[in-house]
Amino acid sequence: MSDDLDAALPWLDALRWDEHGLIPVIAQDAATGRVLMFAWMNREALARSVESGRAVYWSRSRGRLWKKGEESGHFQHIKTLRTDCDGDVILLQVEQQGGIACHTGRESCFFNELAGEYWRAADPVRKDPKEIYR
Repeated sequence: MSDDLDAALPWLDALRWDEHGLIPVIAQDAATGRVLMFAWMNREALARSVESGRAVYWSRSRGRLWKKGEESGHFQHIKTLRTDCDGDVILLQVEQQGGIACHTGRESCFFNELAGEYWRAADPVRKDPKEIYR
């Protein structure tokens, strides 16, 4: 098995989509390297992301495309887009507008930390979600 994606295929066809036509996506802050969030994309979301330069995801809970920041104003501007060696995960390095990626008002969705036998919020809320989502 080659370590490279099939360069003979169009870029969207070279990826490995799951049985629902989705691919997992990790959004990482391009400046700090911090993982901001995990989400899913379908072909249309990925194509629109590349075309617009802003992250567009597939929301499984909403059952539709979701332009990150459409309600909050916290858009993700794509700096680089990579895939892993198997072509089944996308890594977006982004500039996170407003410094908030999480709907809880925190910088990252990965703010819970295991402390003994319990989870605790290890990061502060930067902005009250009631002020973000109206």
